[in-house]
Amino acid sequence: MDTPNRNHGMYGNVPQPIRPDGAGGMDTGPRDIMRDMENPNMLVPPITDSGLLPNLKFSFSDTSMKLNFGGWSREVTVRELPIATTMAGVNMSLTPGGVRELHWHQQAEWSYMILGSARITSIDQEGRNFIADVGPGDLWYFPPGLPHSIQGLEHCEFLLVFDDGNFSDLNTISISDWFSRTPKDVLSANFGVPIGVFNNIPKEQVYIYQDKVPGPIDSQKVQSPYGTIPLSFKHQLLAQTPIKTPGGSVRIVDSTNFPISKNIAAALVEIEPGGMRELHWHPNNDEWQYYLTGQGRMTVFAGDGNARTFDYRAGDVGYVPFALGHYIQNTGTQSLWFLEMFKSDRFEDVSLNQWMALTPRELVSTNLNVGQEVLNALRKEKWPVVKYPGFSYYPK
Repeated sequence: MDTPNRNHGMYGNVPQPIRPDGAGGMDTGPRDIMRDMENPNMLVPPITDSGLLPNLKFSFSDTSMKLNFGGWSREVTVRELPIATTMAGVNMSLTPGGVRELHWHQQAEWSYMILGSARITSIDQEGRNFIADVGPGDLWYFPPGLPHSIQGLEHCEFLLVFDDGNFSDLNTISISDWFSRTPKDVLSANFGVPIGVFNNIPKEQVYIYQDKVPGPIDSQKVQSPYGTIPLSFKHQLLAQTPIKTPGGSVRIVDSTNFPISKNIAAALVEIEPGGMRELHWHPNNDEWQYYLTGQGRMTVFAGDGNARTFDYRAGDVGYVPFALGHYIQNTGTQSLWFLEMFKSDRFEDVSLNQWMALTPRELVSTNLNVGQEVLNALRKEKWPVVKYPGFSYYPK
């Protein structure tokens, strides 16, 4: 039986695990060539990679879809990415009128609206209610234990993030599930209506279902005798003035500018072609990433000679354990946009460049054996994203 030429033929130019210095060799056996092309820094790791860091990447495309009439969902939890113990994520889409049913969680829910628009509702423990429409670039946050719902006003897609890596969206506490597991005489006593009115309630959790598109928001508002919630569950992140530096921009959101968000802090980062999220680390917690557009690479340094490089593209999840040094470099021809999120009430990072600039010059020089050219280039001001003339990405 003839086999295709694995180096050329139908596959064109096939990448091989050979470093420019000659290390490695041809791979002519069974392989997933498309996967190798998506992960060039795993096929040919930089010579600086070393040690046994665990996997810090998982793609939503490698997860199982849950399909419902009204929308779909998929999730990345510790099942898929075991290192990610602090947070989990759900990618969800709703049709026009599609409803993520009335429910609540033991975990906080933080969400970024990717496309389309939706309507969210909630109440707090004092009976103060909330209703709002959200669009691209908007956030919402529901504190642990507070009930809420999401309904598509048009085709929409969003990312949900929870402050527990063991979270699963299929194990939430849903109103339909609770009704189905409660004796009907108890429901009758609770609501003061005949038992027969509950004959058609769902027999199990509904999760997502199709409904008609709701009318204008004013037509759905319900007046609470206790008023509306004092701290909004919605935040317009894209309307926020970004921190602009050569190479891109950063928008930071935490409890200082989104006061209700007590458990999750985040940054929306844009890295232009040729740019890089600078060498840095976070002193407060692990980092959970979601890549929105473009492609990039990240090397994570764990100390004691351990470092590993990963490639990321739209739809991927990345993870950086607490306080480990890293960067994110744009390796494509369009802007790389991603979210970095933390189980914390504050966003915190430490810049390697700024640290060196604010340390006695002689100490830096003798520690690293560098001269005035490096010392004079150090910045006392933090630039989250950097770019220099002639800077570009070439796999090493």
